[in-house]
Amino acid sequence: MQYGVFLLCAVPMTDAGAGPPRPVDRRSSNEEVWETTKRVMDVGVESERLGYDYFFFTEHHFMHEGYEVIPNALMAGPILAERTESIKIGALCHVVPQWHPLRFAEDFSTMHNFSGGRGVLAVGRGTVPREAIPLGATVGSTDDPEKRAEQDAASREKFAEAIDVIELSLNNERFSYHGNHYDFPPEGIPDRGGMVEELTLTPRPIAPYERWQTITSPKTVELVARRGYGGVWWNVHLDFMKGMWEEFARVWEDEHGTELGAGEHRMKVVNVRIADTHEQAVADARPGFDEHWKFLGPYGRQVGFKGPDGKPASTDWIPTLEEGMNQRMFLVGTADEVAEQMAHDIEVLGANKLAIFPICLGDSYDKYEEQLQRFAQDVKPQLA
Repeated sequence: MQYGVFLLCAVPMTDAGAGPPRPVDRRSSNEEVWETTKRVMDVGVESERLGYDYFFFTEHHFMHEGYEVIPNALMAGPILAERTESIKIGALCHVVPQWHPLRFAEDFSTMHNFSGGRGVLAVGRGTVPREAIPLGATVGSTDDPEKRAEQDAASREKFAEAIDVIELSLNNERFSYHGNHYDFPPEGIPDRGGMVEELTLTPRPIAPYERWQTITSPKTVELVARRGYGGVWWNVHLDFMKGMWEEFARVWEDEHGTELGAGEHRMKVVNVRIADTHEQAVADARPGFDEHWKFLGPYGRQVGFKGPDGKPASTDWIPTLEEGMNQRMFLVGTADEVAEQMAHDIEVLGANKLAIFPICLGDSYDKYEEQLQRFAQDVKPQLA
């Protein structure tokens, strides 16, 4: 088993919960944002000390609410790498359409090389129009349901081309690419008596690197497996996930001609909150859980839950903590209770890579560190 740590990188909030303020009314100060950034680095160092294998930031922009305040994991990564020795460093995920793909490839190579080969390339398409559109991307939105399918198709196409460009540039001494969205090098560039027909990325990775992509839908399963990336699932009901998990292995074998071992190239993100008693864990988890879905619900991220008809939940439904626990998507309780539930999921999936997401939105970073300590010391030994 390998374990990662995944954080939203949120500012501590004394009033987290289901009631006011509304997410759009929150305003975090620049000082709070920067203090949070420093504390996230501390948690990364503590994660290595506790024996975790991965540390994942997340990439979001313009988050005045304070929910996710580190916009550039490729810049933060080398800082964490200087303070650690072995933990792998990435983000869940790098939102590729919000980057120029060649600048992304340059920055990833730099981070990966400075870390001594510990960079993890984990990518996704993005979910938030307020971030995506100012940075040149397109994203389907529940705020515009009539255009959502069209926007989603455009996002997929541009994302696929960006990944093609990144792969070519990272893995070839010379490359060119001519697609619908990207044209490298464009025709007609003069250079010292000739014309530019190819480009060379500098630097490129000096060591192999892991490649992952987040998956929430069956359609993405096939695309990720055929590309040869690992799949990452978060907030997806185990029944839905098991089918996608198995389909991923089938497509992988069909495309690459190799059979995947149990859990190979697949990772599950697990939401956990641990306390000395079940009742205390529930009380501790509730404010962060409610704030989390007050924030994410309008973006339609609850479709990973199972609705009353057994199909994905409606995008206008907001789950309660009890519903999240009943669907076994949020593991809340004593260390023994969490270990028992995780052992069940591991057995069902054959999983061997788990990323731990502490249910702590709004809490201090002392609480994040305490939760990671509890998991490492009291839960992980029961899963060995």
